[in-house]
Amino acid sequence: MNTLIGLIIIAIGSFGQSSSYVPINKVKNWSWESFWLVQGIFAWLLFPLLGALLAVPGGSSLIELWGSGGALPAIIYGVLWGVGGLTFGLSMRYLGIALGQSIALGTCAGFGTLFPAIFAGKDLFHGDGLMLLIGVCITLAGIAVIGYAGSLRSKNMTEEEKKVAVKDFALTKGLLVALLAGVMSACFALGLDAGTPIKEAALNGGVEALYAGLPVIFLVTFGGFCTNAAYCIQQNIKNKTGKEYFSVKGGQLINNLLFCALAGVLWYSQFFGLEMGKSFLVDSPVLLEFSWSILMSLNVTFSNVWGIILKEWKGASCSTIGTLILGLAILISSIIVVAMAQV
Repeated sequence: MNTLIGLIIIAIGSFGQSSSYVPINKVKNWSWESFWLVQGIFAWLLFPLLGALLAVPGGSSLIELWGSGGALPAIIYGVLWGVGGLTFGLSMRYLGIALGQSIALGTCAGFGTLFPAIFAGKDLFHGDGLMLLIGVCITLAGIAVIGYAGSLRSKNMTEEEKKVAVKDFALTKGLLVALLAGVMSACFALGLDAGTPIKEAALNGGVEALYAGLPVIFLVTFGGFCTNAAYCIQQNIKNKTGKEYFSVKGGQLINNLLFCALAGVLWYSQFFGLEMGKSFLVDSPVLLEFSWSILMSLNVTFSNVWGIILKEWKGASCSTIGTLILGLAILISSIIVVAMAQV
C-alpha cells in the first residue's frame, strides 16, 4: 500500500509539472526571456524556499541545516542543471510541449537515474543494479518510440501546419537542444544526492521524512536560477526587452504575474511530490532509486496528453498516433516492471 501511495503522490506532482507550460499562452506582451525569468523567481526561488522552511527542525534554522554538508556541491550541480532547465524551455519553443518534453525528459530520466548509482559504485549488471538498468532501458525505449512518432508527424505536416501547432517549430535544432537539456537536467538528481547530509540532519532533528529533502531542492534550484537569470538578463539587454517588465501595467501586469506564479508552483510540485513520494518507497530499494526515472516517465506521459489537448498532434495520421501511444505504453511498463520486481 505504501508503494502505491508513493507512486500516486509522484504522479500528482508530475501532472503539475507537465501542466506548468500551459500558462505560457496566457502571458501577454512579454518576450520568452522576460516570462522565463519571472516564472523562474516563483519556480526556483520563492516556492522552493517556502517548501524548505517546512523541514527546519525546532530550534534550528535553514542556515544551520545547510551547514550539515553538501550544500556547495548541490548548488554547483544546480548551476549545471540550470543549463538543462534553460535549454529545456527552448526545446518547448522549437518542438512543442509533447515532443520537446519527451526527448528532454527521456534523456534526463536515463542519466539522472544511472549517474547517482554509478557514482555510488553500484554494480549495474547484477542484482538490484541490473533491475535498475533494465528499467532505464525500457524507459529509453519508450522515449525512442515517442521520438520516432514525432519525426513521423514532422514528415507528414506542411510547413504551415507545423507553424500552427508550434510557432517556432524547428526539428533538427529542437532535437539537439532537447538532448542537451536532458543530459544537463540529470544534474538535478546528482544535486539531490549530494545534499544527502542535509536531509539526514533534518531527519535527525525530528523532521518528518515527507519534508526532509526539501531544503536540498532549494539549493539545487537556486543554482539553476543563477544560470537562467544570467541568460535571460543577457537576452533582455541584447533584444532590448528589459523595458517589458515596466511597460506592462495594471490588470495586464497582475495577469502576467499570476500566470507566472501558477507556472512556477506547478513546476515546483514535481519535486515536492517526488520527495514526499520517496518517503513511502523506503521499503522498495530499486523503486526508490528508480523514482527519478518514474517522475520523468510520468512527465513525458502527461506532457503528451497536454500536447494532444493543445492540438500539437493535429493532422497526424492514425499510424503516427498509434506509434505515440505505443511509446507511452512502453514508458508506463517500465514502472510496472520495476514495481513488480519488488513484490
